[in-house]
Amino acid sequence: MSAGAADSGPKSIAERVLSLLADVRAGEGTGVLLLALNSFLLLMSYYLLKTVREPLILTQGGAEVKAYSAAAQALLLLGIVPAYGALASRVSRIRLITWVTLIFVANLVLFYVFGVAGVREGVVFFLWVGIFNVFIVALFWSFANDLYSEPHGKRLFPAIAIGGSLGSLVGAQAAAMVMRFTGPYPLMLIAAALLLVCILISRAIHHRAAVEAVHLPAGHAEAPLASTGALELLLRDRYLLLIALLVLLLNIVNNSGEFLLGKLVTADAIRVAGSDIGLQERIIGEFYGHYEVWYNSVALALQMFAVSRIFRYAGVRGALFILPALAMGSYSFLLWLPVLPVIRWLKILENGADYSVQNTTIHALFLPTSREAKYKAKAAIDTFFKRAGDVLEAGVVRVGSAFELGIQGFAVINLVLTMAWIAVAFGIARAHRRNSDKAYPPKTADAPVLA
Repeated sequence: MSAGAADSGPKSIAERVLSLLADVRAGEGTGVLLLALNSFLLLMSYYLLKTVREPLILTQGGAEVKAYSAAAQALLLLGIVPAYGALASRVSRIRLITWVTLIFVANLVLFYVFGVAGVREGVVFFLWVGIFNVFIVALFWSFANDLYSEPHGKRLFPAIAIGGSLGSLVGAQAAAMVMRFTGPYPLMLIAAALLLVCILISRAIHHRAAVEAVHLPAGHAEAPLASTGALELLLRDRYLLLIALLVLLLNIVNNSGEFLLGKLVTADAIRVAGSDIGLQERIIGEFYGHYEVWYNSVALALQMFAVSRIFRYAGVRGALFILPALAMGSYSFLLWLPVLPVIRWLKILENGADYSVQNTTIHALFLPTSREAKYKAKAAIDTFFKRAGDVLEAGVVRVGSAFELGIQGFAVINLVLTMAWIAVAFGIARAHRRNSDKAYPPKTADAPVLA
């Protein structure tokens, strides 16, 4: 993980294997594996909890909350993000990671205690999982951004992100098996235990970085962040504001596509099952079960074999345009053939690219930014702006439904939004080039890792 270790001596067996997936060099394997394991356990814990929330919300009479959950989460985040920023300004990065994760662990223990006691907590837990997901992932990638320089992060992030892709698949499968025998509540304790292991791994990574760091001012890892708030960072930095706008547009387009898919799936289920509600539910459930397996499999394949190569040959800036280009093609195609098999495969490809290429690209955009931006602005963008995009998408659906727009009408809206998304991506690419050249001039393009 350090400059002193990287590129020195022959590669280990693990590094030679990792080199098949990304440009991992001698001395970098241990750090990459630890971060990938951390990502694996974090995503596994989320998918365990995601499986828990569905039976709780559906059996406790709170299914309606799904329609309003994004708005509620966005409002909650208006208070949570500033509190997180204030904490980040007072403690070192490892204490920040430890304390925030311990808060989530304590929450899970309380949910377990109240749940087994018979308290109806489905709505609260549903909202909590939505916040936990975006926050814990944002915190992990803030840490990763703080560990690596931009050239090294660009090479190694694709390999690290494989852990998260695997964790999603394993977590979903493990949850289904465990749920069959234990019910939902024990999964909360399993997820809490995984989070405790993540704290230990983060501390091990932090210790390695502190010991091996040779190119940072003394005390970098222990220094709290400046007191600048996330909103102030966004308002004074056009680059960060454009990233926030990109996340907003991405979520509106993606969720609108999911809405279209849901409409066609429901119509197909009614066509096949008629008025048999039970059969409709089974058809829809089977469809989405296969759908999730397919797009997660596509995401894993792209993460393992495509993302590092895209970064190597097209760069982070080039990778910005892959998902919007795919979205443009998808919704243009829907104008001519708005049927379920078409949108199913288009959404599988779109989600697969989103959860691999796009996610890794957005994380890498923060490499040439300040530590305050990495922790505070990134947390705000990955949490509040993501949920705000969900809220705006609900507004798009409401307006479109009021005007009785069909599949093709919504496809046109998505095409317009995607063109705006591409324009924002061009702005980010220009700003990224300036920031990157300023932080890492071409003659030091392969500068040592920042630990």
